[in-house]
Amino acid sequence: MIDARSSSAHAPPPRATVVAGREGGLGTFGGVFTPSLLTILGVIMYLRFGWVVGNVGLVGTLVIVTLSTSITFLTGLSIAAIATDQRVRTGGAYYMISRSLGIETGGAVGIPLFLAQALSVALYTVGFAEAVVGAFPSFDARFVGIVTTVAVAALALVSARVAIRSQYIIMGAIALSLISLALGAPLDPANTEATAATLTEAREPFWAVFAVFFPAVTGIMAGVNMSGDLADPGRSIPKGTFAAIGVGYVIYMALPILLVTRADTASLLVDPLVMRRVSLWGDAILLGVWGATLSSAVGSILGAPRVLQALARDGVLPRSLQWLGNGSGADDTPRAGTLLTLGLALIAVWVGDLNLIAPVLTMFFLTTYGVLNVAAGVERFLGSPSYRPKFQVHWAISLLGAVGCIAVMLLINALATLAAAIVVLVVFVLLERQGLEATFGDVRRGVWMSLTRAGLLRIPSDSDPRNWRPHFLVLSGAPTRRWPLIALADGFTQSRGLLTVATVVPVDAVTAQRREAQEQGIREYLAKRGVQGLVRVVPAPDPFSGAERLVEYYGLGSLSPNTVLVGDTAREELRDRYCTMIERLHAARRNVVVVRDAESRGFGERRRVDIWWGGLQGNGSLLLILGYLLQSSLDWRGADVRMITVVPHEQARDRTLAHLQEVVHATRTGVRPVVEVADGRSFDTILHEVSSGSDLVLMGLQDPKTLGDAGFREYVEQMRRRTEGLPTTLFVLAGEEIVFREVLLRGD
Repeated sequence: MIDARSSSAHAPPPRATVVAGREGGLGTFGGVFTPSLLTILGVIMYLRFGWVVGNVGLVGTLVIVTLSTSITFLTGLSIAAIATDQRVRTGGAYYMISRSLGIETGGAVGIPLFLAQALSVALYTVGFAEAVVGAFPSFDARFVGIVTTVAVAALALVSARVAIRSQYIIMGAIALSLISLALGAPLDPANTEATAATLTEAREPFWAVFAVFFPAVTGIMAGVNMSGDLADPGRSIPKGTFAAIGVGYVIYMALPILLVTRADTASLLVDPLVMRRVSLWGDAILLGVWGATLSSAVGSILGAPRVLQALARDGVLPRSLQWLGNGSGADDTPRAGTLLTLGLALIAVWVGDLNLIAPVLTMFFLTTYGVLNVAAGVERFLGSPSYRPKFQVHWAISLLGAVGCIAVMLLINALATLAAAIVVLVVFVLLERQGLEATFGDVRRGVWMSLTRAGLLRIPSDSDPRNWRPHFLVLSGAPTRRWPLIALADGFTQSRGLLTVATVVPVDAVTAQRREAQEQGIREYLAKRGVQGLVRVVPAPDPFSGAERLVEYYGLGSLSPNTVLVGDTAREELRDRYCTMIERLHAARRNVVVVRDAESRGFGERRRVDIWWGGLQGNGSLLLILGYLLQSSLDWRGADVRMITVVPHEQARDRTLAHLQEVVHATRTGVRPVVEVADGRSFDTILHEVSSGSDLVLMGLQDPKTLGDAGFREYVEQMRRRTEGLPTTLFVLAGEEIVFREVLLRGD
C-alpha cells in the first residue's frame, strides 16, 4: 500500500457565540426600530389600507392584520434566536440562512430576497408618485416615480447614517398624520360618487386582498438587513424588531375602526387618499404618505444592496459579478450594488402598478420568512451544543411559522407558490453544482448526524438476507495508482451500500495532522471522479496488519464493511503474508474479492462479464449477486452477464441449461445461462477459450479452512497460473455469516 497524496485540510472556524458588531455602529432605535417601523407604516397603510377595509370589512381586516402579524411575529422569534446565537454580519436574512442551512440554501433564498427588496423600492416610490399625483393631478406619475427613485438611491449612496437620520424627521411626519387622522371627522355621504355597480366590480376576494396587504408587515427585514451596520446586532435585532412589530400591530388594529366609522365602503374602495378626506388636517396625511413611502424606499434601497454584497462576498454570484461585493468608505457602502438595485427599481417603476408589484413581493418575502423559521426550528430541534442562543424559542414555534408561511402562500395563489418554489430550487441546484466552498459550518451536518444516529440505533444487529446491502472496504493504497479497484467497488455499491476507500501508511512516517490531510486529499479526488464514499487512512507496521486491523475495528454497528476488495500482489516474497491476510479476513466473516487486474486491458469496453458457476451453494449465490449488482450499475449497464457452467458430454447439456434457466428465473438476476460441453477438454482450456474475449471474469475461491495454511497458499498460486492471460479476473470468497441463497430467492 502506498501513501495517498497529501492535501491541506480546510476546517471551518468555530462558531461564534459572542455576538459583536461594528465599532461605533448604529444602535437599536436608529438601526432597527426606526427603519422597520417606517417600512411597516408605509405605502400600503396610506394608499391601500382603506381599499383593504372596503373589500373585506372591519372583521376581515382585523383577521388579515392579525394573521399577517402572527407570521411576522413567529419569524421575528426565529430571527431573534438566530441573531443571539451567531455574529450577524452584512446580508441580514441571507447571512442567517446561509450560516444555518448552508450557502446553497442561503443563496437560493438570498437571490430572490434581493430581487424582492429591489422591487420594494419601486413599490414605495410608485406609491409616493401616486400620492403626489393625487394632490397635484397635473404631474406625471411615471416621471415623479423615476425622479424619486433616483433621489432615494443618491441618498443611500451618500451614507447609511445620513439616510437613517433623515428617517427621524419622517417619523415625526407620520406621527403627525396619525394624530390628524385620529382627530378627524366622518365623510359627508352626499360626497360619495361611487355607484352600487362600481362597488360590486371593485371588490376582491379575501386572499387577493391579503396578498396586497402582507408587504406592509414585512418591514422587519429593513432592520435585519442593516445587520452589518449595527454596533450590537445580537441585542439590537431582537429588541428593535419586536418593538416595531408591536407598535405596527397596534396602529394597524386601530386604523380600521377609524376608517369604518369615518367613510363608506364605496369611498374606501375607490379613493386611495380617503384618509386625507377624513383627517383633521388633510395635508398632514400627504406629509405622512410622502414621508412613509420615501422612508420605506430608503430602507429597501439600503437593504437590497447589502444582501447583494454578502452574496458576492460568499462567492454565490458568478465571478463576473464579484465586484458587487466591494464597499466604499468607513460604512462599507455597497455603491455598485446600489446602482444595480436602482436599475431594477427603475424598470419596475416604469410598470407602475402597486397591485401588480405587491403580490410578487408577498411570495418572495413569505419564502424568506419560511426558510428563516425552518433554520431556527432545525437548529433548536437538533440540540447541537454549538447552538446556544440567548433568546430561546421552542422548535415547534419556529416550524409553526414555516407552516404558516407555506399555507398562506398556497391560499393566496398555488401556482405562484409553485413558481416561487421552482425559482428557489433552480437557484439551489445551480449553486450546488458549482461546488461552493464555505469557510463556515452549517446545520446540515447536524441534520445528517441526527438522522444517522436514529437509523443506526434502529438497524437490527442480526443479519437479515432480505435487507442485505453490499458494504465494500477497498484496500486501494494510493487511489491514483489503483483506481480500477475503486471504480469496480463503486459499481457494486452505487446507491445500494457503503463504500470505504482505505489506505495503510507506516506508523512512524506520518503525523495525525498529515493523515487527516491525506484523507481530505482522497475525498477530493473521489469527488472529482464522481464517487461517493468514506475514506480511512490507517497507520500500521505493514499493509497486511493494517488491513486486518481495519476489518477488526472499522465500522459502526450494523454498518461495518461486509466485503473487502483487495488487489492481487505480484511480489512473490509477499505471497505467504498475503494469503494469511485473506484467511484472516475470511475468518473475520467478511466476503473477500481479490482483483487480478489485467493492466493492459483494464475492464475493456465493459460489455461482457463471465461468471464461472458451480451452483447456489458456497460462493455461487454471491457470484450471482455481484453479477447482478455490476450489471445494474451505471458503468456496466447493459453488459451481457453470462452464468457459465461445464458439463462432461452433450447428453447433459439440455438438462443443465433448463436447470440454469430455472435458477435465473427464480433469482431474477437477468444473467444469461451458458452451458459448455467439455468433450474431453480440460477446464483450463475451456476457461481460456470462452472468456478470453470478455471484459471481466468472476470465479469462486475454495474455503481456506478446508485446505490448511500451506494448502491455501498452493491453491492461490494454482488459481493465478490457471488465469494467466485472461481479462481482469475477480476471485470471490464468501465469508459473511449469511445465507446468500436467501438473498437471491427471498421466500421462494
